[in-house]
Amino acid sequence: MKTKVIAFLNQKGGVGKTTSTINIGAGLAKLQKKVLLVDFDPQASLSCSLGIESPTYSIYHLVKNQVLLEEVVIKKDKLSIIPASIELSSLEQEYRTAAEKEYLLKKIIKSIKGYDYIFIDCPPSLGLLAINALTAAHEVYIPVQTEFLALQGLGQLMDTLSLITSHTNPHLQVGGIIGTRFNRRKINKEVVAYLKSNFKGKAFKTVIRENVALTEAPSFGKDIYSHNPESNGAKDYYALCKEVIARTVNK
Repeated sequence: MKTKVIAFLNQKGGVGKTTSTINIGAGLAKLQKKVLLVDFDPQASLSCSLGIESPTYSIYHLVKNQVLLEEVVIKKDKLSIIPASIELSSLEQEYRTAAEKEYLLKKIIKSIKGYDYIFIDCPPSLGLLAINALTAAHEVYIPVQTEFLALQGLGQLMDTLSLITSHTNPHLQVGGIIGTRFNRRKINKEVVAYLKSNFKGKAFKTVIRENVALTEAPSFGKDIYSHNPESNGAKDYYALCKEVIARTVNK
């Protein structure tokens, strides 16, 4: 299987983007896949959620060619992580007039070998960092909170993806839409039905239920399986991981 590079993106915050990146990654690692998580968000939520704070080097230093890959990658359990740092927020200004500024991350990703999956956690915006992630990725996964207002930003997001496929990455595909924070209210069910109807073959069958354990896990620096393997959050993400494998293994 060739390395599958997947960006996790939604310009709305609080939809479970980082939670999904971490727990799909950790679940795939439990299923004996080699997974690298790349934190490409200056807020470094993924890094902090896994107990990595103030790393010596981050993805910023890698982009700037200041360090080697092996100096940046951090191993945690079965996962490999390239952390982020606040310096990442300066990249947009630093490369504002640079040629091929959309390809900074792609050059790094292309040099990385030995993984089944590389997951990129994007910032909750559609600026240069997100464009870099989408340019480097084969697919994008879009976590969507199962509330009506969460659907409003999907159109803008799809417009951005169209621009990417027109300009920097013609092969980018929407690999999956993940329904999150589901709690069986009528509106939740209606939103899931909408996603499955309007994004046929894209919306995953598994939805992620609202779960206290998922909000607790980052405060312990753990993924959901390490924090509470019997929780609904662990069960849902593990089921979703099996769907991810089924979708990607033959591509």
